[in-house]
Amino acid sequence: MKKIAVIYHSGMGHTEKVAKEVVKGIADQKEVSVDLLTTEQAIEIMDDLESYTTLVFGSPTYMGGPSAQFKAFADATSVKWMKQKFKDKLAAGFTNSGGLAGDKYSTLMYLVTLASQHGMIWISLGQPAPLTKSGHGPDAQTINRVDASLGLMTQSDNAPPEQTPAPGDLKSAFLFGQRIAQITKQWNY
Repeated sequence: MKKIAVIYHSGMGHTEKVAKEVVKGIADQKEVSVDLLTTEQAIEIMDDLESYTTLVFGSPTYMGGPSAQFKAFADATSVKWMKQKFKDKLAAGFTNSGGLAGDKYSTLMYLVTLASQHGMIWISLGQPAPLTKSGHGPDAQTINRVDASLGLMTQSDNAPPEQTPAPGDLKSAFLFGQRIAQITKQWNY
């Protein structure tokens, strides 16, 4: 059975909520197992990360980039980078911010660069851009409502995680998890 780790940091609980939806999507698929790890937990078991086929990175977007706590995890992976221990593993990523754009693209680019530094293979979102007939923007139920392609982007209002992100964002996270699991099952590494 192939193993997937979802490694995330969440400051206020919104990114954790997204991470849990990604995990649900992965767990919905057969022939894979999934572990949800905070960045702190992942640092503690750094050597064990070598046993995973896929590493999924998640961070809120703060001030146009990943959180300092996620960056601490990324920096800790340098011991694996030196010997290319993550080379040819699969990687994917997601981010959440308060703004609809919120410079989330910068965070995803950071995650892609981290994966590329390690020689990993990136899994994109694989969800089409939202289309509307009315000419108005997509509503909160719409899948991929922020029109991402590189990875998953979600948005949270200034409210508790019990109320936000929007249902469409959470559905996008679930579908992204399913995609990650399906591609992981196909990966012969």
